[in-house]
Amino acid sequence: MQQQNETPASTEISFLNCIDLSNPDTQQSVSLLKQACLDCGFFYVTNHGISQEFMEEVFSQSRKFFELPLSEKMKVLRNEKHRGYTPVLDELLDPDNQIHGDYKEGYYVGVEVPEDDPEAHKPFYGPNVWPEDGILPDWRQTMEKFHQQALGVARAVARIIALALDLEADFFDKPEMLGHPIAVMRLLHYAGQISDPSKGLYGAGAHSDYGLITLLATDDVHGLQICKDKDAQPQVWEFVAPLKGSTLHRVLGNGQERYSIAYFVEPSHECLVECLPTCKSEIKPPKFPPIKCGTYLSQRYKDTHANLNVYNKHQS
Repeated sequence: MQQQNETPASTEISFLNCIDLSNPDTQQSVSLLKQACLDCGFFYVTNHGISQEFMEEVFSQSRKFFELPLSEKMKVLRNEKHRGYTPVLDELLDPDNQIHGDYKEGYYVGVEVPEDDPEAHKPFYGPNVWPEDGILPDWRQTMEKFHQQALGVARAVARIIALALDLEADFFDKPEMLGHPIAVMRLLHYAGQISDPSKGLYGAGAHSDYGLITLLATDDVHGLQICKDKDAQPQVWEFVAPLKGSTLHRVLGNGQERYSIAYFVEPSHECLVECLPTCKSEIKPPKFPPIKCGTYLSQRYKDTHANLNVYNKHQS
């Protein structure tokens, strides 16, 4: 029986603020973004400079990869640097409520750093893993172009976030922050498995992203849900409508194939992540101790992904 203060997630649509990056009224954008972050942590981004035509090409190339036989995809299995293919069930985001991993497959593309570069030893830097060009012509070029353009969008959003936090607009542009970022793009494919929260089955379990900014491009298939108050009992989950051109969340599969592209933007490996100067005071001290970004991210990825030895055993 439904409790009186619970709204059925299947019918509730969340309406989000829209941040127009071409808007000359910066203060309006700052106000909309600030309200969105206080309300739920999600907002739409429009007029971001990535053409709809190119976005459709990126999604088309993504589909081509996921349509390959599993044996081909396993040839580019993710490595210890989180580059390459992640099979279905590889990631477990909500172990308290999921009986298996997520019913999605993915593909990681990070910042391309040559193997002989001194920076290549860092956990999230190094060469990417690519399918053979003969199998997927122009695939690498398309993904590298999107990676570069999405980083430009993230930096533009970060400047608005800085202003909303009463910081200088270029606060996050510093070399130790987004000057040399950890920027990871992930192609995602949900094959059509029907989710059943009562049985712990999800396309992607409930989670909060653990970086600075996540940009999410989606196709036209509903599935993404957000929970505006993670401490509410019971939690209320609302669908987010896909928007062309464009906190705690999860993905429910509804029997339809679904594609999306997540772009995770974090500061540099050496950046000391700590409470911002405008967010603390003598009466409101920081809640968490400082930690290096590379250390924190490495632990979070380790916590949510299957051990690579699992695949080595199957392939041997």
